Amino acid sequence: MDQMDQMDEMDEIVGEFLVESHENLDQLDSDLVALEQDPGSRALLGSVFRTIHTIKGTSGFLGYTALESVTHVGENLLSLLRDGQLALTPPITSTLLELVDAVRLLLASIEATGSEGTPDHGPLVARLTALLTADPADPADGQRIGEVLVEAGSTRPDDVALAVLEQQVGDPRPLGEILVEHGSAAAPDVADALEAQAGKRGAADSSIRVDVDLLDSLMRLVGELVLTRNQIVQHAGDVADQDLLRASQRLNLIASELQEGVMKTRMQPIDHVWSKLTRVVRDLGLACGKQVRLEMEGRDTELDRTILEAVKDPLTHLVRNAVDHGIESADARRRAGKSEQGVLLLRAFHAGGQVNIEIVDDGAGIDPQRVGAKAVERGLVSADELSRMSEREIVQLIFLPGFSTAAAVTNVSGRGVGMDVVKTNIEQIGGTVDVQSVVGGGSTFRIKIPLTLAIIPALTVRCAGDRYAIPQVALVELVRLEGDGEGTGKGIEHLSGVPVLRLRGSLLPLVRLDAELGVPPVAPSADGPRATFIVVLQAEERQFGLVVDEVLDTEEIVVKPLGPQLKKLAVYAGATILGDGRVALILDALALGQQSGVVHASRGRALAERLAELAEPPRPAEPLLVVGLADGRRLAVPLAMVTRLEEFDVGAVERVGSRQVVQYRDEILPLFDLSSYLGAIGEQPEPGVPLQVVVYSEQGRSVGLVVERILDIAEQVLTTRSDLDEHGLLGSAVVQDRITELLDVRQAILGVDPYFYDERPLLGSGARA
Repeated sequence: MDQMDQMDEMDEIVGEFLVESHENLDQLDSDLVALEQDPGSRALLGSVFRTIHTIKGTSGFLGYTALESVTHVGENLLSLLRDGQLALTPPITSTLLELVDAVRLLLASIEATGSEGTPDHGPLVARLTALLTADPADPADGQRIGEVLVEAGSTRPDDVALAVLEQQVGDPRPLGEILVEHGSAAAPDVADALEAQAGKRGAADSSIRVDVDLLDSLMRLVGELVLTRNQIVQHAGDVADQDLLRASQRLNLIASELQEGVMKTRMQPIDHVWSKLTRVVRDLGLACGKQVRLEMEGRDTELDRTILEAVKDPLTHLVRNAVDHGIESADARRRAGKSEQGVLLLRAFHAGGQVNIEIVDDGAGIDPQRVGAKAVERGLVSADELSRMSEREIVQLIFLPGFSTAAAVTNVSGRGVGMDVVKTNIEQIGGTVDVQSVVGGGSTFRIKIPLTLAIIPALTVRCAGDRYAIPQVALVELVRLEGDGEGTGKGIEHLSGVPVLRLRGSLLPLVRLDAELGVPPVAPSADGPRATFIVVLQAEERQFGLVVDEVLDTEEIVVKPLGPQLKKLAVYAGATILGDGRVALILDALALGQQSGVVHASRGRALAERLAELAEPPRPAEPLLVVGLADGRRLAVPLAMVTRLEEFDVGAVERVGSRQVVQYRDEILPLFDLSSYLGAIGEQPEPGVPLQVVVYSEQGRSVGLVVERILDIAEQVLTTRSDLDEHGLLGSAVVQDRITELLDVRQAILGVDPYFYDERPLLGSGARA
């Protein structure tokens, strides 16, 4: 933590101290007045003592010496009152109230200037000290208090004499109060602090404590307001009434600002949970005999308090798991060449409308072989299933119920519960958890959770006449295909009976929403097949396409819990009320993926492996020479296979046997007409128009590829392409937004000259064939 972070953290502590102290002082005034009416109340005395004691302890920790010294003397006096060694009298009450006022002045100075200043509390301290031994019933105590004040240099003997005289003639006030009235005043720096603070709202006035239930109730009301807002906005858009439209727009703005404000009241920094983990790591490290240093990044990352409560237990599980299973003992780390002290890093940040939490340790990592063996031993997977899994999938088995690699059951681990609870709890709030590990290099657990569960942006879709909402946090993109999307070049193909979408060089498994929900599909229209809408969703690092009948709109929805009749239907995450007042069910992307088999199922694993085999790997950008053929076709030649670009006069073309040649750089260059070779039918070249030739050289031999025209040089990533098996072509691809055939140069040349690449002496007059 750098110096700036430390200063910010200290400012936050001071602010909380000021707010709490101001609240305590207000209560202290009430308690002292009540105590004066009931001097024997031990409850009131205990409350007053605890308040002064708290202020004294915190001020000492923060380095406010003046505040600490004045409250220390007051605490001693209150201790005698609490223990019954001293009876409460009006002079004592008045002096304690002066103490409260002095503390309030010091707090005001700290808030305004950041320091206590140089106040003179000698008279107050002297009076409090004198009250510790004074007997209020003894008339001579007034004189003894005056003597103490004189000895302390706080006042003059003449002032004490005058004050005692006033008491004797009937002034009921304590001696100290009379002396303050005659000669005591606030220190100049305190007066300056009060003047600077005038007109500003104090720390105590800028915050308020609100019951959590009241906040929850307010959030529910805002949710209902958002629903009503949606209905009015939709109705105003359908009615030709400008006044209503303007009023609805104003309502929309106000409701959005109110919603944002209420949401902020529910947001809390994740440090509220993390601060408790320091003790957990410390105690668990001692219990396991390990040295662990806990580091935190992003402690001020905020999320809804409901989410915060939900992730508290999963985070604790993951931290305990990292200390117990991940980080090695000091001896093991020393043998591995690591520092004896392990490091556990907690990192939180906002990204993509979600809160990302990472738990990173530099421990031993997770061994896939050990995890796989344990999973088979416990009957969680079969050996055949294990053999088809990747290392990443094997590591994910730690989230299965009943899995544990602990050698023995202890009070820390070994019971096979914990990691599955983490996954279940995170998924219940719409989040995901993932793990990446390197054997010997540590593990990283990544949790992605929504900012809030109350009001979320969602995409509404239609399926079989009903509308459904899909949270946008799971949405990747939308794809629209003309007609049914099936057929050559249209995108949708079938692999072992499973529909897949060829999207930018990869194969995306498709799930039909009507089939998963068990509803009859919409009958085809008499006008022919309608467009196919595919919603691409992300679930557990995998993507799949959800085929729906229609994509409607995006809007903010209020999540309503499902009734007991629907709770067992896993594909639904809740319900909402749309703008027209109708109820729509909210789809759970992860549950849909699991139910359909594309996420964490043996069928899904086999499908993913097959798709990975068929999908074309990402290609780097390739430099291509784009040329035109005689019938307008476009052809791309890899630029790496182009030696030179030349133009030859038609009259310079000669024949050697059945082949056309041209004299080129003291050699005979054979010409190869690509248009004729590829069956492109065109007109004969006009006289006077030069031939466009691409010269290709290999092993000292050259050939000229005659084209209709040379168009351009393009650098293209060949992601969308067709698989054509014509002789001399590698297929076709989209280059510069045009379908372009890809020339297989070697194959094309061998089709004309089978001996071009042979290592043999060339016959004739040095021609390079």
